[in-house]
Amino acid sequence: MAVPIRKIPVRAVIYIKDVENITGRRDRAARKLLQAIREKFNKPKGGFVTVREFSMHTGIDEDLVREFLID
Repeated sequence: MAVPIRKIPVRAVIYIKDVENITGRRDRAARKLLQAIREKFNKPKGGFVTVREFSMHTGIDEDLVREFLID
């Protein structure tokens, strides 16, 4: 009997290091971008920004963003 393989879900949120990796921006600029996205989507300070929200705000395709996520 074969053991089913569990697929690990793709991460749903974006962190500062991800923004730096995707955009090439430095830490401070990455933080400002995430804060602008939080404000746009009425999230609290420090609230999570999803891949979809990041993609909608920047215009970068979700699949491309996921390729650059740092584990």
